[in-house]
Amino acid sequence: MSVNPADIAQVRAFNRFYTRVIGLLEEGMHKSAYSLAEARVIYELGKHGSSTSAIIAHTLQMDRGQMSRLVWRLMDQGIVASLPRTSDKRMVPLALTPEGDALFRRFNEMSDAAAATGLLEPLDEFGRRDLVGAMRRIEALLGEPGDTPLVLRPHRVGDIGWLIHRQGLLYHLEQGWNGEFETLITRIYAEYEAAPATPPKSLWVAEQDGEIAGSVFIIPAEEAGTAQLRMLYTEPAFRGHGIGKRLVDEAVRFSRASGYRRVILWTQDCLVSARRIYQAAGFQLIREEKHHSFGVDLNGQYWALEL
Repeated sequence: MSVNPADIAQVRAFNRFYTRVIGLLEEGMHKSAYSLAEARVIYELGKHGSSTSAIIAHTLQMDRGQMSRLVWRLMDQGIVASLPRTSDKRMVPLALTPEGDALFRRFNEMSDAAAATGLLEPLDEFGRRDLVGAMRRIEALLGEPGDTPLVLRPHRVGDIGWLIHRQGLLYHLEQGWNGEFETLITRIYAEYEAAPATPPKSLWVAEQDGEIAGSVFIIPAEEAGTAQLRMLYTEPAFRGHGIGKRLVDEAVRFSRASGYRRVILWTQDCLVSARRIYQAAGFQLIREEKHHSFGVDLNGQYWALEL
């Protein structure tokens, strides 16, 4: 897939802007005698207590030879020391000396102060939320999933609008669906909000590292004793980690505990990943119906799970 030259230019412009804002072009980290690379090694050792040159090089994606030279410099300066070898004689554990630990703490304090005064304090509360949220999204898109456990929580103020926006945009980009779909799901979410508390309903937002990773909700269907599972989705950056399955499992568990005898849903056969999740949860295909909606030809599918 080709990349839009305007997008490339924007990424490069942002890199230039951000390196200037956070001071990466200065001679030393926080105007000290230590480079950014040296400061990162000090940070890794201060964070973990001890490590090895190979592990730090892998974490920082740094050349092993460059890492070895950098560590030797820090050892010569009394910042890093080698520990007694472990059973693996090829690995030499490293740790900060008392002087190195003091430097680590000073760098941490100065980095906190720089983030506060340079990035956060000039913004109001709404701006800070936007900035931190954008940073989380960049990390979620480009990094590996964190160790923070996935949380299923109720929706909060602002979540419904966000879910409509994200799903409308995602299905447009991935399936080519037009604005009719966004209009439909706006009505569907409004119906959820307007539905009384009895029979039971519930909406779950999957959240990891403060980012919305997906959602689903259960609402009573027209037929008594039947629940309807609606609007299952997972953010692209979080796919492949079982989040959709966990959302469906929770929706089924809730429906059973709430006394429903049956759960139904409507989906399209082009949504293959979602269909596999429904099948794995025990849903059975009841019928199919071809239709033209959202600007495309679709094959709608009705599924049901007897509880």
